Amino acid sequence: MADSRVHPTTADSHPPPPSSSSAATSPKHSTDHPIPPNPLPSKPVPPPATYVVQLPREQILRYPPPENARKFQALTHRKNRRSCCRRCCCFTLCLLVFLVIAAAVSAGVLYLVFRFKSPKYAVTHLAIKGMNLTSAGPISPGFDVTIRAENPNSKVGIYYLKDSSVNVFYNDVKLSSGVLPAFYQPRKNVTVLQTALTGSDVVLGGTVKTALSNAQNQGRIPFVVKTKAPVKIEVGSVKTWEITVKVKCDVVVDGLNQKAQIVFHDCDYSVRLW
Repeated sequence: MADSRVHPTTADSHPPPPSSSSAATSPKHSTDHPIPPNPLPSKPVPPPATYVVQLPREQILRYPPPENARKFQALTHRKNRRSCCRRCCCFTLCLLVFLVIAAAVSAGVLYLVFRFKSPKYAVTHLAIKGMNLTSAGPISPGFDVTIRAENPNSKVGIYYLKDSSVNVFYNDVKLSSGVLPAFYQPRKNVTVLQTALTGSDVVLGGTVKTALSNAQNQGRIPFVVKTKAPVKIEVGSVKTWEITVKVKCDVVVDGLNQKAQIVFHDCDYSVRLW
């Protein structure tokens, strides 16, 4: 009878390694870790997308970027300064226009209500001394001038203030100067003013001396008397602001002495309201 014995397996005995075919066909029965599959080839990364953001123009101008904030503040401050200057100029111009309109309205009211008439002025006498045309040096001529001022208004008085001036010219050469006295001229009044004008170190050129000599020989020597006086108009119990009256009189005399007679005179005047 054949001997049939079963031999137990020991720790030293190892089973034969599985074949490659058996490992490939039956991975479930393998005691080792599974082999990972080969990685797939990496896909190309697409470029980042580009986005266009549209903002309102007002928002762009109102909120500048940080790098331009300082420039924006400087431009804003400059615009504010220009705006203030324009406002001041506009205010000044409006004020001047208002004053002109107010003056015109006041003059119109005076004329319509009180029938204001212009004063009348005339040079009635002109005595001359010190006009030595043969002197080689400077001369000191003097003129005694008599001026007639008439106020034809029945409801308006005139205050003649100080700081007036009276000058005598010949061919734009000032010969003598002086002032008028301050006085009040009532309604419907004629006032005669006498003032002494003096000059010093007046140099007459050869052309001026020749013209004066020729005029003296003809008995017609023309002079110009210019008067400037600050005045105030009184209407009832109300006085106006200070007004400057300028009077220019063309006077022709027959000699260069104290007995000279006026052969022609013509005066006109202008008024400056401020």
